[in-house]
Amino acid sequence: MLADAGQEILGAVWIDEGTALDLRFTGDLETARTALKPLQGDMDVIVQPEAGREKKLLISDMDSTMITIECIDELADYAGLRAEISDVTERAMRGELDFEGALDARVALLKGLPAATLETCYRERVVLMPGARTLVGTMRARGARTVLVSGGFTNFADPVAADIGFDRAVSNTLGFQGDALDGTVARPIVGAEAKRATLIEEVERLGLSVAETLAVGDGANDIPMIEAAGLGVAYHAKEKAAAAADARIVHGDLTTLLYAQGIAREAWIED
Repeated sequence: MLADAGQEILGAVWIDEGTALDLRFTGDLETARTALKPLQGDMDVIVQPEAGREKKLLISDMDSTMITIECIDELADYAGLRAEISDVTERAMRGELDFEGALDARVALLKGLPAATLETCYRERVVLMPGARTLVGTMRARGARTVLVSGGFTNFADPVAADIGFDRAVSNTLGFQGDALDGTVARPIVGAEAKRATLIEEVERLGLSVAETLAVGDGANDIPMIEAAGLGVAYHAKEKAAAAADARIVHGDLTTLLYAQGIAREAWIED
Protein backbone atom coordinates (compact mmCIF):
# COMPACT_ATOMS: atom_id res chain seq x y z
CA MET A 1 0.00 0.00 0.00
CA LEU A 2 2.82 2.40 0.84
CA ALA A 3 4.72 1.53 -2.32
CA ASP A 4 1.58 2.02 -4.41
CA ALA A 5 1.26 5.49 -2.82
CA GLY A 6 4.78 6.38 -3.95
CA GLN A 7 6.55 5.89 -0.63
CA GLU A 8 10.03 4.35 -0.55
CA ILE A 9 10.21 1.33 1.79
CA LEU A 10 13.42 1.17 3.85
CA GLY A 11 12.79 -1.99 5.85
CA ALA A 12 10.78 -3.63 8.62
CA VAL A 13 11.68 -4.89 12.09
CA TRP A 14 9.58 -6.39 14.86
CA ILE A 15 9.30 -4.48 18.13
CA ASP A 16 7.63 -7.58 19.59
CA GLU A 17 7.29 -10.44 17.13
CA GLY A 18 3.74 -11.12 16.03
CA THR A 19 2.36 -8.08 17.85
CA ALA A 20 4.05 -4.81 16.90
CA LEU A 21 6.04 -4.02 13.76
CA ASP A 22 8.06 -0.99 12.70
CA LEU A 23 7.90 -0.34 8.96
CA ARG A 24 10.34 2.39 7.94
CA PHE A 25 9.78 4.45 4.80
CA THR A 26 10.49 7.84 3.29
CA GLY A 27 7.70 10.01 1.99
CA ASP A 28 4.79 12.17 3.09
CA LEU A 29 3.08 11.34 6.41
CA GLU A 30 -0.44 12.32 5.34
CA THR A 31 -0.12 10.40 2.08
CA ALA A 32 0.97 7.34 4.06
CA ARG A 33 -1.88 7.72 6.58
CA THR A 34 -4.40 7.87 3.77
CA ALA A 35 -2.86 4.88 2.01
CA LEU A 36 -2.93 2.73 5.16
CA LYS A 37 -6.41 3.73 6.33
CA PRO A 38 -8.05 0.54 4.96
CA LEU A 39 -5.94 -1.51 7.41
CA GLN A 40 -7.58 0.10 10.44
CA GLY A 41 -10.39 -2.44 10.42
CA ASP A 42 -7.85 -5.14 11.27
CA MET A 43 -5.03 -3.43 13.17
CA ASP A 44 -3.90 -0.19 14.77
CA VAL A 45 -1.69 1.84 12.41
CA ILE A 46 0.34 4.79 13.69
CA VAL A 47 2.24 6.84 11.13
CA GLN A 48 4.79 9.24 12.60
CA PRO A 49 8.32 10.58 12.18
CA GLU A 50 10.95 8.14 13.40
CA ALA A 51 13.00 10.84 15.08
CA GLY A 52 11.77 11.83 18.52
CA ARG A 53 9.14 9.12 18.74
CA GLU A 54 9.76 8.48 22.45
CA LYS A 55 7.93 11.24 24.28
CA LYS A 56 8.81 13.20 27.42
CA LEU A 57 5.30 14.37 28.31
CA LEU A 58 2.03 12.42 28.41
CA ILE A 59 -1.25 14.34 28.73
CA SER A 60 -4.29 12.09 29.06
CA ASP A 61 -8.04 12.29 29.43
CA MET A 62 -9.61 10.17 32.19
CA ASP A 63 -13.18 8.98 31.46
CA SER A 64 -13.31 6.27 28.78
CA THR A 65 -9.55 6.68 28.33
CA MET A 66 -7.72 5.88 31.58
CA ILE A 67 -10.84 4.34 33.12
CA THR A 68 -13.57 2.33 31.42
CA ILE A 69 -16.54 4.47 32.50
CA GLU A 70 -17.98 7.99 32.31
CA CYS A 71 -18.16 8.89 35.99
CA ILE A 72 -21.06 11.33 35.66
CA ASP A 73 -23.17 8.65 33.99
CA GLU A 74 -22.50 6.27 36.86
CA LEU A 75 -23.43 8.94 39.41
CA ALA A 76 -26.62 9.51 37.43
CA ASP A 77 -27.38 5.81 37.73
CA TYR A 78 -27.32 6.08 41.52
CA ALA A 79 -29.70 9.06 41.23
CA GLY A 80 -32.08 7.21 38.89
CA LEU A 81 -31.23 9.57 36.01
CA ARG A 82 -28.88 7.49 33.89
CA ALA A 83 -30.85 7.53 30.63
CA GLU A 84 -31.36 11.29 30.72
CA ILE A 85 -27.79 12.21 31.68
CA SER A 86 -25.90 9.61 29.62
CA ASP A 87 -27.62 10.82 26.45
CA VAL A 88 -26.31 14.34 27.12
CA THR A 89 -22.83 12.94 27.86
CA GLU A 90 -22.76 11.02 24.60
CA ARG A 91 -23.85 14.05 22.58
CA ALA A 92 -21.28 16.28 24.30
CA MET A 93 -18.49 13.78 23.64
CA ARG A 94 -19.52 13.62 19.98
CA GLY A 95 -19.19 17.41 19.83
CA GLU A 96 -22.90 18.06 19.31
CA LEU A 97 -23.28 20.13 22.51
CA ASP A 98 -21.23 22.82 24.25
CA PHE A 99 -19.18 20.96 26.85
CA GLU A 100 -19.43 23.52 29.65
CA GLY A 101 -23.16 24.05 29.22
CA ALA A 102 -23.78 20.32 29.06
CA LEU A 103 -21.69 19.77 32.20
CA ASP A 104 -23.58 22.47 34.13
CA ALA A 105 -26.91 20.98 33.08
CA ARG A 106 -25.99 17.44 34.10
CA VAL A 107 -24.49 18.44 37.44
CA ALA A 108 -27.58 20.53 38.23
CA LEU A 109 -29.68 17.38 37.87
CA LEU A 110 -27.53 15.69 40.53
CA LYS A 111 -28.29 18.32 43.17
CA GLY A 112 -28.99 16.67 46.51
CA LEU A 113 -27.01 13.49 45.75
CA PRO A 114 -25.27 12.49 49.01
CA ALA A 115 -21.51 12.97 49.10
CA ALA A 116 -21.16 9.38 50.28
CA THR A 117 -22.56 8.23 46.92
CA LEU A 118 -19.44 9.54 45.17
CA GLU A 119 -17.27 7.33 47.36
CA THR A 120 -19.57 4.37 46.73
CA CYS A 121 -19.49 5.02 42.98
CA TYR A 122 -15.70 5.16 42.94
CA ARG A 123 -15.42 1.94 44.92
CA GLU A 124 -18.06 0.00 42.96
CA ARG A 125 -17.80 1.32 39.41
CA VAL A 126 -14.34 2.70 38.57
CA VAL A 127 -12.23 0.22 36.59
CA LEU A 128 -8.84 1.15 35.17
CA MET A 129 -8.42 0.80 31.41
CA PRO A 130 -6.18 -2.15 30.49
CA GLY A 131 -2.59 -0.98 30.13
CA ALA A 132 -3.07 2.27 32.06
CA ARG A 133 -0.59 1.53 34.86
CA THR A 134 1.90 -0.03 32.45
CA LEU A 135 1.82 2.98 30.12
CA VAL A 136 2.24 5.57 32.86
CA GLY A 137 4.69 3.54 34.94
CA THR A 138 6.92 2.80 31.96
CA MET A 139 6.96 6.38 30.70
CA ARG A 140 7.73 7.75 34.17
CA ALA A 141 10.51 5.20 34.66
CA ARG A 142 12.06 6.49 31.43
CA GLY A 143 11.93 10.09 32.61
CA ALA A 144 8.65 11.34 31.17
CA ARG A 145 6.20 13.65 32.94
CA THR A 146 2.60 12.35 33.09
CA VAL A 147 -0.50 14.49 33.61
CA LEU A 148 -4.15 13.43 33.89
CA VAL A 149 -6.45 16.23 32.71
CA SER A 150 -10.16 15.54 32.97
CA GLY A 151 -13.47 17.24 32.41
CA GLY A 152 -14.65 14.98 35.23
CA PHE A 153 -14.38 15.55 38.95
CA THR A 154 -11.62 15.69 41.56
CA ASN A 155 -13.46 13.06 43.64
CA PHE A 156 -12.55 10.58 40.90
CA ALA A 157 -9.56 12.10 39.10
CA ASP A 158 -7.36 12.51 42.18
CA PRO A 159 -7.61 8.87 43.36
CA VAL A 160 -7.45 7.55 39.78
CA ALA A 161 -4.27 9.55 39.15
CA ALA A 162 -2.75 8.25 42.38
CA ASP A 163 -3.72 4.66 41.58
CA ILE A 164 -2.28 4.76 38.06
CA GLY A 165 0.79 6.78 39.04
CA PHE A 166 0.37 10.14 37.29
CA ASP A 167 2.55 13.05 38.40
CA ARG A 168 -0.35 15.50 38.35
CA ALA A 169 -4.13 15.60 38.02
CA VAL A 170 -6.29 18.49 36.77
CA SER A 171 -10.09 18.25 36.96
CA ASN A 172 -13.35 19.94 37.95
CA THR A 173 -14.49 20.55 41.53
CA LEU A 174 -18.09 19.85 42.50
CA GLY A 175 -19.95 22.13 44.88
CA PHE A 176 -21.40 20.80 48.12
CA GLN A 177 -23.95 22.04 50.60
CA GLY A 178 -23.51 20.11 53.79
CA ASP A 179 -23.13 16.45 52.90
CA ALA A 180 -24.78 16.63 49.46
CA LEU A 181 -24.09 18.03 46.00
CA ASP A 182 -25.38 21.57 45.51
CA GLY A 183 -25.70 21.18 41.73
CA THR A 184 -22.78 23.42 40.74
CA VAL A 185 -19.26 23.11 39.33
CA ALA A 186 -16.49 25.48 40.40
CA ARG A 187 -15.06 27.94 37.89
CA PRO A 188 -13.10 27.90 35.72
CA ILE A 189 -14.40 24.66 34.22
CA VAL A 190 -11.78 22.23 32.94
CA GLY A 191 -12.91 21.81 29.37
CA ALA A 192 -11.36 21.65 25.91
CA GLU A 193 -9.34 24.85 26.17
CA ALA A 194 -8.07 24.01 29.67
CA LYS A 195 -6.80 20.66 28.40
CA ARG A 196 -4.85 22.31 25.60
CA ALA A 197 -3.58 25.00 27.97
CA THR A 198 -2.34 22.35 30.41
CA LEU A 199 -0.28 20.75 27.66
CA ILE A 200 1.23 24.10 26.65
CA GLU A 201 1.88 25.03 30.29
CA GLU A 202 3.74 21.78 30.93
CA VAL A 203 5.76 22.13 27.71
CA GLU A 204 6.90 25.61 28.70
CA ARG A 205 7.59 24.69 32.32
CA LEU A 206 9.67 21.66 31.37
CA GLY A 207 11.45 23.36 28.48
CA LEU A 208 10.27 20.77 25.97
CA SER A 209 9.35 21.03 22.33
CA VAL A 210 5.78 20.21 21.31
CA ALA A 211 7.21 17.31 19.28
CA GLU A 212 8.17 15.63 22.56
CA THR A 213 4.54 15.39 23.74
CA LEU A 214 1.86 12.71 23.52
CA ALA A 215 -1.84 13.42 24.14
CA VAL A 216 -4.60 10.81 24.28
CA GLY A 217 -8.35 11.11 24.64
CA ASP A 218 -11.67 9.97 23.22
CA GLY A 219 -14.11 12.87 23.05
CA ALA A 220 -14.67 16.19 21.29
CA ASN A 221 -13.38 18.11 24.33
CA ASP A 222 -10.02 16.36 23.85
CA ILE A 223 -9.55 17.65 20.29
CA PRO A 224 -7.58 20.84 21.10
CA MET A 225 -4.98 18.98 23.18
CA ILE A 226 -4.83 16.15 20.63
CA GLU A 227 -4.20 18.66 17.85
CA ALA A 228 -1.62 20.56 19.93
CA ALA A 229 0.50 17.50 20.81
CA GLY A 230 3.47 16.12 18.93
CA LEU A 231 1.52 12.87 18.64
CA GLY A 232 -2.22 13.19 19.22
CA VAL A 233 -4.01 9.87 19.68
CA ALA A 234 -7.73 9.08 19.69
CA TYR A 235 -8.34 6.08 21.94
CA HIS A 236 -11.47 4.03 21.17
CA ALA A 237 -12.82 7.47 20.33
CA LYS A 238 -15.82 9.32 18.98
CA GLU A 239 -15.56 10.11 15.27
CA LYS A 240 -14.74 13.82 15.59
CA ALA A 241 -11.85 13.10 17.94
CA ALA A 242 -10.62 10.29 15.69
CA ALA A 243 -10.71 12.58 12.64
CA ALA A 244 -8.65 15.22 14.45
CA ALA A 245 -5.96 12.85 15.71
CA ASP A 246 -2.63 11.86 14.18
CA ALA A 247 -3.48 8.25 15.04
CA ARG A 248 -6.35 6.22 16.40
CA ILE A 249 -6.31 3.13 18.60
CA VAL A 250 -9.28 0.86 17.97
CA HIS A 251 -8.03 -2.65 18.64
CA GLY A 252 -5.26 -2.50 21.25
CA ASP A 253 -5.16 -1.28 24.83
CA LEU A 254 -3.13 1.62 26.22
CA THR A 255 0.14 -0.27 25.90
CA THR A 256 -0.17 0.38 22.16
CA LEU A 257 1.15 3.84 23.04
CA LEU A 258 4.37 2.23 24.27
CA TYR A 259 4.75 0.38 20.98
CA ALA A 260 4.13 3.71 19.23
CA GLN A 261 7.22 4.99 21.04
CA GLY A 262 9.29 1.97 20.01
CA ILE A 263 9.35 0.47 23.51
CA ALA A 264 9.33 -3.33 23.53
CA ARG A 265 7.46 -5.34 26.17
CA GLU A 266 10.68 -6.45 27.85
CA ALA A 267 11.22 -2.81 28.88
CA TRP A 268 7.71 -2.23 30.25
CA ILE A 269 6.99 -1.62 33.92
CA GLU A 270 4.14 -4.11 34.24
CA ASP A 271 1.16 -3.72 36.60
